[in-house]
Amino acid sequence: MRKLSALVAALFVFMSSYAQPETAVAPRTTIPKAGDHFMLQIGHNIWSGAPDSITNRMKGFNRSANVYLMLNRPFRSNDKLSIGLGLGIGTSNMYFEKTNIDIAGTTPKLAFINADSTNRFKKYKLSTAYLEVPLELRFSSRPDNPNKSIKAAIGLKAGTLLNAKTKGKTLQNSADVTINNNLVQKIASKSYFTTTQIAATARVGYGIFSLYGTYGLTPVFKDGVTADIKQVQVGLTISGL
Repeated sequence: MRKLSALVAALFVFMSSYAQPETAVAPRTTIPKAGDHFMLQIGHNIWSGAPDSITNRMKGFNRSANVYLMLNRPFRSNDKLSIGLGLGIGTSNMYFEKTNIDIAGTTPKLAFINADSTNRFKKYKLSTAYLEVPLELRFSSRPDNPNKSIKAAIGLKAGTLLNAKTKGKTLQNSADVTINNNLVQKIASKSYFTTTQIAATARVGYGIFSLYGTYGLTPVFKDGVTADIKQVQVGLTISGL
């Protein structure tokens, strides 16, 4: 949390040096009234670097959802360019089949337990949530009319881990016969996870819609507990206000 606070302070200093508040732009009829101050992202998660023993047990669409409130500061020399800085929550869900992940274990290695021949959950996921600070260098072809503008952005985001948990639902035996349809098991622990995350970001689109991608520069898990797995996200951004 201290690292994240220091980064936020440094980013504010950066913005003050290289950009100006929108209210400081000389008055004119085309003053930008919006700067993607609200961003909602829905995407798909990929674990880059995960071995086949893990990826072969993933199931379905690994969903992510991110929500940010942003400040937008145009550059003095060109209001098509701006800096965006914000705060929000980023979440991800990774789905597995016939697998138990012992995130509350005490062994040096994080165990992805094969449950082919034992009782297991029909639905099983690993979820994480981060408090995130995104920073973007933005381009808008029509800053006076953002809903009809081509937009692009590159940047970084830093996050601190708020929660990591597994959730299993509907207990079955090895023959896929339901034992307990109402059983829900939740286990929360951050001990195996890298608690500070840094990711590179990019997005491009038109109006309020854009495609985005992120690539983790830090591993999902601590060194040595499993493979060097980086989180990748691709999806849709809805932005405006």
